[in-house]
Amino acid sequence: MPVNTRNVLILMFGLFLGVVLALGQSVFADKNANQTYDGIPLDDIRTLSEVFGKIKENYVEKIDDKTLLTNAIRGMLSGLDPHSSFLDLEEFKELTVGTRGEFGGLGIVVGMENGFVKVISPIDDTPAQRAGIQAGDLIIRLDKKPVKGMELDEAVKLMRGKPGEPIDLLVSRDGVDKPFKVTVVRDKIRVKSIKHRVLEPGYGYVRITQFQERTGEDLLKALDELKKKNKKAGFNGLVLDLRNNPGGLLDAAVAVSDAFLTEGIIVSVRGRHRDSQHSFQATPIDRVNGIPVVVLVNGGSASASEIVAGALQDHKRAIIMGTQTFGKGSVQSIVKLGNNTALKMTTARYYTPKDREIQAKGITPDIKISHVQVAVKEDNDDLYVKEADLKGHLVNDKSPDAEKKQNKKKKTANKEKQLASKDYPLYEALNLLKGLHLLSGMK
Repeated sequence: MPVNTRNVLILMFGLFLGVVLALGQSVFADKNANQTYDGIPLDDIRTLSEVFGKIKENYVEKIDDKTLLTNAIRGMLSGLDPHSSFLDLEEFKELTVGTRGEFGGLGIVVGMENGFVKVISPIDDTPAQRAGIQAGDLIIRLDKKPVKGMELDEAVKLMRGKPGEPIDLLVSRDGVDKPFKVTVVRDKIRVKSIKHRVLEPGYGYVRITQFQERTGEDLLKALDELKKKNKKAGFNGLVLDLRNNPGGLLDAAVAVSDAFLTEGIIVSVRGRHRDSQHSFQATPIDRVNGIPVVVLVNGGSASASEIVAGALQDHKRAIIMGTQTFGKGSVQSIVKLGNNTALKMTTARYYTPKDREIQAKGITPDIKISHVQVAVKEDNDDLYVKEADLKGHLVNDKSPDAEKKQNKKKKTANKEKQLASKDYPLYEALNLLKGLHLLSGMK
């Protein structure tokens, strides 16, 4: 064997052994005494070293060892599934920052489908959402570069850039005849995980955009504020909006689910080995005292969003409304390596309390409803002049405040029309909550 080839073989053997040692401790510790590791596949390692040597010797351009080895590692992981990858120093830092709610880019969560970049969901209040990017869009070109044939990491790097720099996306969308161009201006993305407001007296709304480190804590604060604002009318129902929420941290999903549950399993995580098998239990406090809850989901609701929807659905704690969710039910673990890099690797799957698997299936809503624009007709009565419209008309003597009540009803009706035309699923969720509240009062 030539000296160079032998050195390459030793180098590759060392690389493989290093990866085994980095990943193997927790894995091997859980194997039974009867289980044995098959050993290092020397023939395959020899083939790998031979390929390494041929590339070094014959490739059209000179390429350094580190680049080749990094590409080999990336290839090992990208060939497993769309969510496993090698993170270099910069990517590892960005992942850490991203879970804390601040990072640079366009503001979209993406995956790969048929060689193209698929938008899982646009993030609220980001350049991508403002430019009209939608969940399910396929990105065909980035500026003038075709996406076909790119690795996901390569495409993501092209989408990154300095705030203020524009990028042209060629987008294909279901229902649109041909691809169209969308220009998005890059910006610093600061994601606010929780947004909340009162829909109308007695009914609250909480939107979770992503599951981050502080999401559980921020949710409890939002619920406390909604209780205070609805103290006079009574807190009668809540809409939890998880639409276009791409997921995030498992612990945050557990904390959100636990805010509404009082007992039982929230989610189970199962991998190949005992250390990757866990069940998370609810604590005995319902933060909204059992009031009706409607959860809104759609095709952009993924991962941690599906954990919450599945848990509340299985425990019959909430009614799930919307469209089928994305179906990402796999767990990615971050394994730190010694050179400030890391592996993001799929190590387990999620299961709902009733043992339903989320992966590639998603959560089916209890009530299916699409996001449609509704043209709300004006009341025909508005075409006519009524007694109440005449200046100086007599007020109904049986009800001195009749005029005030009538005006209040008109304002409420106008708000409902605006909500129905702007966000029809939310409008239907609010109506459902009102019906549930009425039913609870009749029992």
